Amino acid sequence: MSSSERAITPGVVGTGLLITLLGRCDFPPSGTEVACAVSGGADSMALLAFAVAAGLSVTAIHVDHGLRPESSAEAARVADVSQRLGAAFTSRQVTIVPGPNLEARARQARYEVLPDGVLTGHTADDQAETVLLNLLRGAGLDGLAGMGRAAPRIRRPLIGLRRDETRALCREMGLRPVEDKSNDDRRFLRNRIRHELLPRLADIAGRDPVPILVRQAELLGDEARLLDELAGHIDPTDARSLAGADPALARRAVRGWLRGTSGTEKHPPSAAEVERVLEVARGHIIACELTGGRRVRRSRGRLLLQSG
Repeated sequence: MSSSERAITPGVVGTGLLITLLGRCDFPPSGTEVACAVSGGADSMALLAFAVAAGLSVTAIHVDHGLRPESSAEAARVADVSQRLGAAFTSRQVTIVPGPNLEARARQARYEVLPDGVLTGHTADDQAETVLLNLLRGAGLDGLAGMGRAAPRIRRPLIGLRRDETRALCREMGLRPVEDKSNDDRRFLRNRIRHELLPRLADIAGRDPVPILVRQAELLGDEARLLDELAGHIDPTDARSLAGADPALARRAVRGWLRGTSGTEKHPPSAAEVERVLEVARGHIIACELTGGRRVRRSRGRLLLQSG
């Protein structure tokens, strides 16, 4: 054990900063069994400490992507901290082939081996970055509502905290987080947003943009949920009902239908695909092709989705 880490008696993690910050977290009731995704970074280390302090029955899960030679040592560090905090530990491995969209593919592979309801250490800073990332990618309302809309099966109890607060907690508790050098690699768009765009926005606005972006995501998330509720009254397979609906609700009904029948949350239908389905509903075309070899056609006033 290094001098920067001090022994922690299992179950005894109450520091002044931890108690203060815990009040701004959103954890389940004490005694609840939870799984925490713990990479070893400051945010996930803080998540683990908070979860134990909240009285939860915690299992830390470390996912090894096999992309860096030091990943096995990082898993060992997470296992050590889990033991000292009084949490259970398990490690899972995934295989990622180097190539384009490495970040997105690694994230998807990670979530595929994590259980539903897993807790992650995402903070307000992550939410702000996601909003800007989705904006630059041309995302619609759901994308601008942030992470909660994209991956609803993930729970983010630290979303009300800032990244510098999780780092401060790790320092106070003597936890030595893993420093992932890829977080500074400017080849990744998120890193450029973090290190270049957000500081520039702060300079232009004369204020911290993170709380503004987080608040906007909350407001847009509320509006997206309302639209989902209204769109839920539309039968997306009823061509006449779909064609006569408000366009905003019709698009959302089609998107939900296609996404719910795709068997995956990886790739929501594009705006162009949704519009093609609406053209079928309106009778402008007989059928249309979708990604994944799927096809939508109209028959006797109903829309039929066929798999390739």
